[in-house]
Amino acid sequence: MVDSNVDNIKSQMRKGVLEYCILSTLRRNDAYASSLIVELKEAQMIVVEGTLYPLLTRLKNQGLLSYRWEESTQGPPRKYYSLTEKGREALAEMDAAWREVVESVEYIKNK
Repeated sequence: MVDSNVDNIKSQMRKGVLEYCILSTLRRNDAYASSLIVELKEAQMIVVEGTLYPLLTRLKNQGLLSYRWEESTQGPPRKYYSLTEKGREALAEMDAAWREVVESVEYIKNK
């Protein structure tokens, strides 16, 4: 029973930082959804298409992302996402908030 509770907590924590991870990934370079999924899975931020696509749409609708279509040599055209200026500003705020959270948790753990 404890293991499933821990798994649930870990899952909720991942969901809570998924948006931050996506924006951080796109800070480095533009990417299409499948490559985002691969990178997030490599980081053990387990994500599936059913989770990622609605999140990308929401971030685009908030003005944090834009996209362009590019032809692919391996199938249909790909939608590449990139950060907008508003997305870069939001990411800078998330960076600061993340540092605050980590500092607070470390303070509590080490008190």
